[in-house]
Amino acid sequence: MRAVWCGFALGVVWLQQQAALPGWALLLGLSAGVCASIVVARLCFLRGAAWSSRAGWLAVLVAAACVGFAYAGWRAQTRLVFELPREWEGRDIVVSGWIKGLPTRSADGVRFLFSVEAADAPVERFPRTLQLSWIADDAPPPMLEPGSRWRLSVRLKRPHGNANWGVRDAEAVLLARDVRATGYVNLPLLAVQLQGKAGGIGVIVDGWRSAIRDRIAAVLADAPHMGIVVALAIGAQDAVSAVDWQLMRRTGTSHLVAISGLHIGFVAGLAGWLAGWLWRRSCFIGRNWPLLVPVQKVSMASGALFAAVHAALAGFNVPAQRTLWMAGIVALGYLGGRRVAPSVVLAWALGLVLLADPWAVVSAGFWLSFCAVGAILFGMSGHARVAQNPPPDAREDEGERVFARRCAEALRAQGGALIGRVRSGARVQFAVTIALAPLTVCFFSQIPLIGPVANAFAIPWVSVFVTPAVIAGVALPAPFDALAFRLAHQLLECLTAGLKLLSGPSWTLWPLPQPDAWALASAAVGVVWCLAPAGWPLRWAAPLTWLPLLAPASAAPAEGAFRLTALDIGQGSSIVVETAHHTLLFDAGPGPESTHAGERIVVPYLQAAGIGVLDSLIISHADSDHSGGAPAVLEGVEVRQLLAGLPPTNLLWQTASAKGAQTVRCAAGQRWQWDGVDFAILWPDPGPLQGKPNAHGCVLRISTASGLHAQTQVQPHAKERKPVVALLAADIEAPVERTLLTRDRAALRAQILLVPHHGSKTSSTEPFLDSIGPSIAVFQVGYRNRFHHPYAGVYERYKARGIELSRSDDDGAARIEAGDAMLSLERYRQTHRHYWVDR
Repeated sequence: MRAVWCGFALGVVWLQQQAALPGWALLLGLSAGVCASIVVARLCFLRGAAWSSRAGWLAVLVAAACVGFAYAGWRAQTRLVFELPREWEGRDIVVSGWIKGLPTRSADGVRFLFSVEAADAPVERFPRTLQLSWIADDAPPPMLEPGSRWRLSVRLKRPHGNANWGVRDAEAVLLARDVRATGYVNLPLLAVQLQGKAGGIGVIVDGWRSAIRDRIAAVLADAPHMGIVVALAIGAQDAVSAVDWQLMRRTGTSHLVAISGLHIGFVAGLAGWLAGWLWRRSCFIGRNWPLLVPVQKVSMASGALFAAVHAALAGFNVPAQRTLWMAGIVALGYLGGRRVAPSVVLAWALGLVLLADPWAVVSAGFWLSFCAVGAILFGMSGHARVAQNPPPDAREDEGERVFARRCAEALRAQGGALIGRVRSGARVQFAVTIALAPLTVCFFSQIPLIGPVANAFAIPWVSVFVTPAVIAGVALPAPFDALAFRLAHQLLECLTAGLKLLSGPSWTLWPLPQPDAWALASAAVGVVWCLAPAGWPLRWAAPLTWLPLLAPASAAPAEGAFRLTALDIGQGSSIVVETAHHTLLFDAGPGPESTHAGERIVVPYLQAAGIGVLDSLIISHADSDHSGGAPAVLEGVEVRQLLAGLPPTNLLWQTASAKGAQTVRCAAGQRWQWDGVDFAILWPDPGPLQGKPNAHGCVLRISTASGLHAQTQVQPHAKERKPVVALLAADIEAPVERTLLTRDRAALRAQILLVPHHGSKTSSTEPFLDSIGPSIAVFQVGYRNRFHHPYAGVYERYKARGIELSRSDDDGAARIEAGDAMLSLERYRQTHRHYWVDR
């Protein structure tokens, strides 16, 4: 079964990488492949030879992979047929249904899933699940209880997420949750709560989870670690503070925030022991239950049952599912009188998780959970401890010497057992650390160097003390539950104090760029090589396979060239400019007042690209869609200089100075050169800023310095190459465009243009556009944004000139390579397309 489930998982993973779902021709080919593989496997097994048996299992693996690919494709097709037609986006639709899952409340309102029962739109396959926001405008939204039925007027759009290199795919997450449309409650005053509630075990469990969350909130109120207590109780992480998240990411203990497999396994074991203890003592109530059913079977079944309850409270996340299936398979095997190998148990859990949810493979939790358990099993396979009884002493005498010798032997035995447990625990920690390091770099672009030390005390502290206290609070009635929740919070205070001491020095976190597929595969080979049983040849050479991961080759542009990446941040602007040895960020996108793009997209992209230092952060002007993410950038990476078109009273000046950045007002005439690339500020003029923020936005010109490398000597008859120029125009409008035209038209000539003011009708005048003469123009606009950018007439103006266009709402992030007589444009959604995009 290991080969079957592993092959099935490979097929599911293969499907999730496809740009399009398989057609009938491919499905017929897969069917033929399955039949052929089964025939080959049968013939190989009949031969009986060792090599033939291996070939047979390989054929089984191939057949299972084909089945997994087809199954995942079928599940995807049945889910994608439910969609919102484009013509119904942005229109008022009245829907009736019920609240699904736990609503997430914040100061801005409440976000929730809505299961649709009826809609007034004549759509054949209307989305079954919506993700809605109820915005708190004049009045706060009502308390939305899981299962409560409502009739709401909503405005919807198709599932759409920001698409960037190194940033989580939001559309894949929506598909995994079966969300086929998102939107907001348009007319809150017309919302009507209907009679009755939805039924089903899921609604009942969600009601329990909601009640537990309310109890914890009532006890801990504004306590700093209340969110962690809620996460450990019901698996909901939305209330965990940003400070706690940052601390746990730096120390590699983020896995402890959720109800992980470790917590469920520990609590299930504790529940099984308690059930067995009570079962043994049934004689005190006049029963002889152990004579009917052995205590071991009762303990095993009770532990598995409690694991199921605890996993339900966790919302059945992937680690919880994995632990539940493993506990259930072990319990079934034990009750049936069979001992199942741990690797078989893990393989069954892998297959059952993917049968239930083929999209689990797009989440980091899936890979971290299964790889951690697999590493433990593989790493400990060659280190089994064999207990040996000491040989009887033939010279055993009576008296005090014998007693003393027996005491000494008992102490040595206990000491040896303790040392053995410490060694075993250290070996487990080593295996998990080594196995998860490549995945940590892949998903989070960092390795917490103090992770093993932090987890050495954080895991037992949370598992043995904090989690039982939280479970006790859930189980106990008032007022005793308050004591348990406060105790759990005090224990978390002690834990975070210790983690802060460990994470103080900057060297404790090793930032690394997100690896490519080859570097990750090489590191995976090194993990298997390093954790192989004793006697494996050349184990000392295993760390060499990690070099592509830990010391990647530089991906920076060549000397005299630059790379411009216009991020997809929704409605706003943020552009990363890289030269051979320097990096500049032009604007930082929206902040907490809108989409949190600074911390959600800009900083993760910089970290994934291996950019830990910004030589300059340019904030063009004070509008929040350009400056709102700057505090998150200043907090997330080192910024050496802030160059901005901000008024003196703006708080960003103080924030940047507190972070050690040099602060300079941007003004026309400022020039510098990095690595053979020229930079110049064309606007605003020196002196006090006047007018609205758009009128004094910084305009940056970037040039490849006549297309010649700075170190290259020009030959007498060499033909001078034309420079490649980019113009980042911020949000300037027609008056500023006219002013720039009257000064120096030649300075405006550029092949690359960041379209002014997102393509609004107040900018991109025809004389300005003709003077620039761009080959490539980039529109940074949000999907179906409320400003209706870009303006249709302006967009047609660009198209009429034959300019190659990129829109972030259609193409995602855009990357432009500009170098020695070279200019190329890459659109993220084209080169990293998946079958769920634009569906």
